Amino acid sequence: MLISPPIAMIAPVMIFLVILCAVFLIFILSFIPLRDWIAAIFAGVRVNFISLLGMRLRRVPPKVIVSALIQARKAGIDITADILETHYLAGGNILRVVDALIAADKARLNLSIQRATAIDLAGRDVLDAVKMSVNPKVIETPNISAVAKNGIQLIVLARVTVRANLERLVGGAGEETIIARVGEGIVTTIGSSNSHKDVLENPDLISKTVLKKGLDAGTAFEILSIDIADVNVGKNIGAQLQTDQANADKNIAQAKAEERRAMAVANEQEMKAQVTQMRARLVEAESQIPLALAQAFRSDNLKI
Repeated sequence: MLISPPIAMIAPVMIFLVILCAVFLIFILSFIPLRDWIAAIFAGVRVNFISLLGMRLRRVPPKVIVSALIQARKAGIDITADILETHYLAGGNILRVVDALIAADKARLNLSIQRATAIDLAGRDVLDAVKMSVNPKVIETPNISAVAKNGIQLIVLARVTVRANLERLVGGAGEETIIARVGEGIVTTIGSSNSHKDVLENPDLISKTVLKKGLDAGTAFEILSIDIADVNVGKNIGAQLQTDQANADKNIAQAKAEERRAMAVANEQEMKAQVTQMRARLVEAESQIPLALAQAFRSDNLKI
């Protein structure tokens, strides 16, 4: 059976169009994550193809955004895709922020999405901060040496229980500042004690005094308690200082005595030199006497 020329020309065109449509459909399906879109629909998250296409063009992984939205949706937290996408483009960790928001919501902590993203972008672990707000952290200070007024050294080891302050986490000082301030408070408290025995009898004096100073001001933490774990007696710094001072005074006195002795030796040597010089002059004068007598005889000024 013969095919008319118009039909014979249309068949290749139709095949080309079908192939073109198939290639375009494959490209669209590979470019737009269909699985994530279907998962978002079944989870009740509204994300359309245009949004997913825009994420692809902006080099934002749609799977991460959709997963975070689904996770927040299941936990009852209202977050938009634009906020998550903006945070991702700023270099933040989306899933970490969502986990922190869920943990804060379960713990009944007041943590907004704006503050959570700010904490994350500040370089702090927002999820660890929420966990620290629920479960306080114990910071152990290094051995701190201080001297009481009687000159006895005490070596103190303290444990500081802190809780993260979400309101001051951005811009607040870290653990190093807490340790430094607690150490300063311990040194001041022991230094103001009349005797080291007072501190040994009542170690809680240090805790009470240091807590009253408000050491957590300007930090990212709230100090709950300061517990003295260990107190050891060190050296007798006062006696050592007195000994060192006595040795220094002795050395100074010896130096001055040596200086006076050297001056005396120098004076003695100078006097000996003067005596030697006078003797030389005397000998010279005595040697001139015969010459003077001879001259007197020759000039008839002296006769026998």
